[in-house]
Amino acid sequence: MTIITRFAPSPTGRLHPGHAFSAIQAHDFARERAGAFLLRIEDIDGTRSRPEHVATILDDLAWLGLRWDGDVVFQSHRLADYEAALSRLRAMDLIYPCFCTRADIAASLTAPHGPDSAVYPGTCRMLTAPDLTRPHCWRLDMAKAVASVAAPLSFHDSRHGTIQADPLAHGDAVLARKDAPASYHLAVTLDDAAQGVTDVVRGDDLLPATHVHRVLQALLDLPTPRYHHHALLLGADGQRLAKRHGAPTLAALRDSGMDGRAFADALRRGELPVGFAAANA
Repeated sequence: MTIITRFAPSPTGRLHPGHAFSAIQAHDFARERAGAFLLRIEDIDGTRSRPEHVATILDDLAWLGLRWDGDVVFQSHRLADYEAALSRLRAMDLIYPCFCTRADIAASLTAPHGPDSAVYPGTCRMLTAPDLTRPHCWRLDMAKAVASVAAPLSFHDSRHGTIQADPLAHGDAVLARKDAPASYHLAVTLDDAAQGVTDVVRGDDLLPATHVHRVLQALLDLPTPRYHHHALLLGADGQRLAKRHGAPTLAALRDSGMDGRAFADALRRGELPVGFAAANA
């Protein structure tokens, strides 16, 4: 079986070294096994996605010396697939419209805390005549979804071993947002299956999301890939490198005259420029 990995950035800003580290991990995993490395642009966040960032992503990967196989896939070209999956789950009576705002959920005294944040308390789950002309998202009724799956769910990660999935801890996950036709959970699960991804190589911060993805795979009869959640690249302050933490962009490093291939090789060896810290174990 051919190994297939992917790198799937969102064009909502410039890539930073944390993105580079993840892309290199996925690229090298495939290349070392004579496999394919795919590039997918997750561009369905209509309020923040920018075409100019797509061009920069392509330039950054080329600067690092990374080459992908086949055409670049854009999520914005796959909206019909997301709607078909939502229609299927709707026919199974497993999703419901939700009109709550983030402020509503944060203010709820009944909202328990999950792996990442407050878990949705199910305020809209039992609405009998929802007004779909109002802005709403679509949530998965997680308890019903888990009950409809015959066998216990698990997945294997190369760093963490076999993990028993606990999607209930995440509550009723959003599958289609008010401002986007699909959430990360739904889109990435469908996209990986459609592209034949055999091995998902991504940061450890996304390990909790895999519990939700696993139940979606079971509900939609999709294959479960092997997972490889790598350690995160940290800044000198110990914070995960991210746009919101002011991480330097690859474009800025490129403009400074840094050699991209040498930078990529340094990341492979764990030798980082001044101002960065080694990835956590």
